[in-house]
Amino acid sequence: MSHLLAVDVGNTSTVLGLLDSSDKVLHSWRIRTDRALLPDNYALTLRGLLELSNSPAPDAAILSSVAPPVGANIRVALERYWKIPTLEVGANNLDGYISIEFPEKGAVGADRLVNMVGAMRYLEPLGYGIVVDFGTATTFDVVAQPNRFLSGVIAPGPMTSADALFSATAKLPRVALTAPTQAMGRSTVEAIQSGLVFGYAEMVDGMVRRLSSELPQKPRVIATGGFARTLEGICREIEVFDDDVTLRGLVKIWRDRGGV
Repeated sequence: MSHLLAVDVGNTSTVLGLLDSSDKVLHSWRIRTDRALLPDNYALTLRGLLELSNSPAPDAAILSSVAPPVGANIRVALERYWKIPTLEVGANNLDGYISIEFPEKGAVGADRLVNMVGAMRYLEPLGYGIVVDFGTATTFDVVAQPNRFLSGVIAPGPMTSADALFSATAKLPRVALTAPTQAMGRSTVEAIQSGLVFGYAEMVDGMVRRLSSELPQKPRVIATGGFARTLEGICREIEVFDDDVTLRGLVKIWRDRGGV
């Protein structure tokens, strides 16, 4: 049985998923993205993750990266120590497979294109979608079947917004990004949590409604990323919460393109 390693390198964290030949996610891990680490460091990290979870070594790998030096070092580690073919995806090598329908094609991050591919499973034929990815930045990507990337919105991510608030104010305490029991905060901590969680949810819902009003039909809204589950049940406009959209997209690209 062959095993595929899918790697998504983000600005803050890197997600790795090991999948079997039926595309079942056997294990997934989230590690800190560290631009100072060398290929040998990443090789040791991956070996440790595989051994701790008693997982087999991968037979091939596919990765997307918004931090090019990190992606390159992980690729070197995979090819040097596991001797496996590794496909790194981006706008420059997906031409013909996807359609980017605005002028700055090369400016679209690989993670956003991969998310689009992973979200296609939720859309009707010729249907539209909005993929919301909560990361260091929160992206709203307007997509359509089949594999059409139409436009996008980029906003500060929840943690980025929180860090800006705490660093710019002398007396406000740093709080956990969890939802309070009600919007009307009855303490400083609750007031901050209400603004960061409920306020952020309202921004997301409002942006989704604005984008939807510019489309010819109602889109399906899919959310992913580390903060998505915090907003589940709070955001009214999001229909699907899927932690593995990016991994699904990477695997689908790998299968559709026949590997490296």
